[in-house]
Amino acid sequence: MTNTPDLQDASVIVALDEGGRVAVLSSRNSRHGGMFLPGGRRDPGEQPEQCARRELREEAGVTAAKWRHLGTYAITLGSAARMSLYLAEELSLGPQELNDTEKDFKLTWWPLADAVTAAAEGRFLLPAGPLALLLVNRLFKNSA
Repeated sequence: MTNTPDLQDASVIVALDEGGRVAVLSSRNSRHGGMFLPGGRRDPGEQPEQCARRELREEAGVTAAKWRHLGTYAITLGSAARMSLYLAEELSLGPQELNDTEKDFKLTWWPLADAVTAAAEGRFLLPAGPLALLLVNRLFKNSA
């Protein structure tokens, strides 16, 4: 097991609009390219949901009136860092607030089923997004 002390707590968000579409980001310039859900590292003193709200607003230009915590998971066995996953609904759209490292982030809206398929096909860059999508998909299948 590798010790990874540089990892930080983070949050990832499935932002689901009234039409059942999910906010998906992509970047050509990241080390690995690919697509991912809004999210990122917590700032000092920030709670997981505060981080989720901030990251969704900054990266996607989206605010949400309804939030649901999907779970919190270890990022790796060698680190105390945790990843908190959220479902955000009742969305309002605004401008993205991208910093210099995010300036090429492109926002698209995918039907939930298509995003889940892309996750199952390994097309997402980071593992927390697919996990969050699968949890949301299961949540809606169980409530139907």
